[in-house]
Amino acid sequence: MPVSGETERREGGPAVRILVTGATGYVGGRLVPLLLAQGHEVRTTTSRAGREQPWWGDRVETVVMDALDGDEVMAACEGMDAVYYLIHGMGGDDFSTTDRTAATHMARAVRAHGTERVVYLSGVVPPVPTEELSEHITSRLEVEQILSDLPATVLVLRAAVLLGSGSTSFEIIRQISQRMPVHTVPSWMDSKVQPIAVVDVLEALVGALSYKGDSRHFDVGGPDVLRYGALLEAFTEHAGLLRPQVTVPLLPTALVGSLAGSLTDVPTSVVEALVESLRHDMVAAEEDFRSVLLPAEHRLVGLDEAFRRALAPAAPDPETADPMGPLPQDPVWAGGGDERPALARVVDAVKQVLPDS
Repeated sequence: MPVSGETERREGGPAVRILVTGATGYVGGRLVPLLLAQGHEVRTTTSRAGREQPWWGDRVETVVMDALDGDEVMAACEGMDAVYYLIHGMGGDDFSTTDRTAATHMARAVRAHGTERVVYLSGVVPPVPTEELSEHITSRLEVEQILSDLPATVLVLRAAVLLGSGSTSFEIIRQISQRMPVHTVPSWMDSKVQPIAVVDVLEALVGALSYKGDSRHFDVGGPDVLRYGALLEAFTEHAGLLRPQVTVPLLPTALVGSLAGSLTDVPTSVVEALVESLRHDMVAAEEDFRSVLLPAEHRLVGLDEAFRRALAPAAPDPETADPMGPLPQDPVWAGGGDERPALARVVDAVKQVLPDS
């Protein structure tokens, strides 16, 4: 269906050879089965030989690839028609340098092999001056720029909060809600967010394979726009929790990030990187991805349904399981984990930020 003079979505299309990087991660692990179901030939990467493969591992070719090793990236891209770039060096001492190096290696390999299409899952970029962006968003934007200089068709999907069991954002919401009897919300965290269900992101990623048009980015968001405090309230209601909210002024970003990291089983460096972005509205600037990348009959998942499906118990067979729910390859910290009391976690977090206290 034409969307502009030169952009339209193609239904179907021939099978292609696809490299999925980050295939053992949250989104990649759910994307691969969809690509296989469409008859595509899939190659995935692993950081080390002999690593246990996901439940679909016997249906793909797997190669060892360290994104920081240019030769391994070059070899992984050989013979591929398309690449899903699902690598983020979020967290750590210098993740922006890691992101830059990895993207540069991928760009060089794509150019050398004449790969025709690159699809990159990035984050929503708020409409603020570049110097006000968090390091996390700045790094993702730099990766976009590195990849977008390629002669290949490069599609960037920018998402805010992904909803689904095992998603980093969802697990932070779930674990903070479960472990904090009172939600203390910083006054500066009154920004708006447009979460999106992972199944809708997956559908858009698959649709990017048949997109016809120039390289560009798409903001991808669900049907609900709300403030972060309201998002926490919505989760607690669906989880059957009673959690009063208290707005607290003058809380430093570093303290909030460290407290949130200590309260959850998600790696602290990842939580701190995400918290930096909460000062700004994370809302889609446009929504044409619905008509360009999604099937005509597709219905976006609303917040209520997303929480209900994400909180459902694990299905016995991953082959037929809802991608919104738990899957075997999800991180060990998904769905809970360490049951250490919340007070002990808070004390540890304060000590990390204020070591002399």
